[in-house]
Amino acid sequence: MNRKAYPSDISRTQFATLLPLLESARRRTAPRKVDLYDVFCAILYLLRNGCAWRALPGDFPKWRTVHSYFQRWSEPRENGISLLEEALKKQVAAAHRKQGRHEATTFLIIDAQSVKNTDTAMEKGYDAGKKVSGIKRHIAVDTQGLPHALAVTTADVTDRKGGLVALERDRDNLGAVQKVLADGGYTGQAFASSVQELIGAEVEIAKRNELQRFAVLPKRWVVERSFSWLEKNRRLWKNCERKLSTSLQMVVLAFLGILLRRL
Repeated sequence: MNRKAYPSDISRTQFATLLPLLESARRRTAPRKVDLYDVFCAILYLLRNGCAWRALPGDFPKWRTVHSYFQRWSEPRENGISLLEEALKKQVAAAHRKQGRHEATTFLIIDAQSVKNTDTAMEKGYDAGKKVSGIKRHIAVDTQGLPHALAVTTADVTDRKGGLVALERDRDNLGAVQKVLADGGYTGQAFASSVQELIGAEVEIAKRNELQRFAVLPKRWVVERSFSWLEKNRRLWKNCERKLSTSLQMVVLAFLGILLRRL
């Protein structure tokens, strides 16, 4: 049965780049009775519109089936990352190739965003600086705003500590990075030394009183644009997830949807 098309959908052509990877998660049970394209679009619908799993439109596969596939694709594998994270890395590399650039970036811009929890979230902390009780998203992006390192922590974790968590999670793909640009929240020799030890990169701090300089402004605020891309998804306006790991996978999905629509 053909279902209704939704603004959050991607095309089948765009989804085809993901299909072999997502199919690799299949467990050898009964033959599949659902279209993985519809399953993936259902997850994108939930992310974009901020609805509950049970509130998915009836023309998508059953919500329990959709949720089951999301959990399967979100599970960390032997290398510590999920299929969704691997798909995102491949899409970032493909975007670089399309632009005629090297797949490995040499420059990163890092920042964090504190987000309030809903009543369903289990884990939270209090960010005294932002006066937010909830979680904190840490991202490191290149000059195009594409993510190369991601992490989600409770909001009481400092930007410096969370940034190191993100870099450590994805350190295998950051070997070419030479410089990491950050704001004043990352000031300190301990952070700079840890980054140097983790990925061999130099840390440059863009202070608030220097952000009006033309040389800094175009690069520093690229990461703010990446955060604004995430906020196009109502599910990410607040943290609706019970677990931090699920919150991370939702961020991964948001970036993945952005890159797939650019194909």
